[in-house]
Amino acid sequence: MNEIFTRTSIRQFADRMVEKEKVEQLLKAAMQAPSAGDQRPWEFYVITNRERLVKLAMASPYAGPVAKAPMAIVVGVHKDSIVFPSFAEIDCAIATENIWLELETLGLGGVMIGIAPEIERMEKVAAILSFPKDIAAFSILPIGYPVNKKPQRDRFDVARIHYIE
Repeated sequence: MNEIFTRTSIRQFADRMVEKEKVEQLLKAAMQAPSAGDQRPWEFYVITNRERLVKLAMASPYAGPVAKAPMAIVVGVHKDSIVFPSFAEIDCAIATENIWLELETLGLGGVMIGIAPEIERMEKVAAILSFPKDIAAFSILPIGYPVNKKPQRDRFDVARIHYIE
C-alpha cells in the first residue's frame, strides 16, 4: 500500500468539482474501516454548499482550507446507542484515515481537521450542519484536486522502536 508513503496534507485545491463516483469511492473506503464490535459508530456528511463550507472553516482555527475546498466530508460519531462508546472515536479515526488514503489513490487531496475532542468546535460543527442530538462532530476533511503536491518526508525513526524479547 504505497499510499501510506506518498500521502501528504493538501490545503490548496484546484477550482474543480470532485466527481460523484469518486466521492462514493471515498465513502466506501471509510465504511470498510474496522470498528469495535462492528458497531460502525460513524455518519458521513458530504458538504458542497459554499456557504456551509465557509462556516465550517470558522469552526476551528485550523479549518481555513475548508473555505476554499470544492467539498468536505464531515465525520460524525454516535454518542449513544452504540455498544462500545469508549472506542467510537477510535473507530472514526480509522474511517477518516481510510478516506485520506483513498484520496491519494484517486488523485485527490485533503487534510484532516480534528474537531473532537474540543467541545466548542464539536458544538459549532453540529450547529452548522444541524446534527441530531445523538451525533457529535469528529473531523472535517476538505477535499479536492491538489494545486501542488510535495513529496512526503521519510518519518521512519529507528530510535522509536523497542524490541522486548
